Amino acid sequence: MPESEDTLAVALFSEILMADQLARSRLSKVLPKGMELSHFSVLNHLAHSNDEKSPAQLAAAFHVTRGAMTNTLSKLEWAGHIHIRPDWDDARRKFVAISPAGRKACDAAIQSISPVISDVVKKIGSDKVRAALPVLRELRHRLDDV
Repeated sequence: MPESEDTLAVALFSEILMADQLARSRLSKVLPKGMELSHFSVLNHLAHSNDEKSPAQLAAAFHVTRGAMTNTLSKLEWAGHIHIRPDWDDARRKFVAISPAGRKACDAAIQSISPVISDVVKKIGSDKVRAALPVLRELRHRLDDV
């Protein structure tokens, strides 16, 4: 008996959600002391953007509230991983940039998580991972359009 599209959709999202939960748990355990996954995500984003971002832009990029992003940014600023400066044209706005210490922390986090994620890819097989990436990217883009 063929699977219905609803059954297939539920199975797909169940697997994605469980894989997300397991990945977050495994990566959180190997991140450098004091670093949370949300901290790494923001640092990694800033390290690859090579541009200042406003807290609102970061909140939108991560699909979190401004309050949640403000909390994360406060912790990163306290740790010296980011610089927050006022917008010289509009004092109500701020801009966030990664600091040299933040780049080092991001690099250290990448070094700590790389063996974990590389091992998973190795066990699955590079060909299967390459085949899954276009589907996962399309899924992400379609969910982002909603």
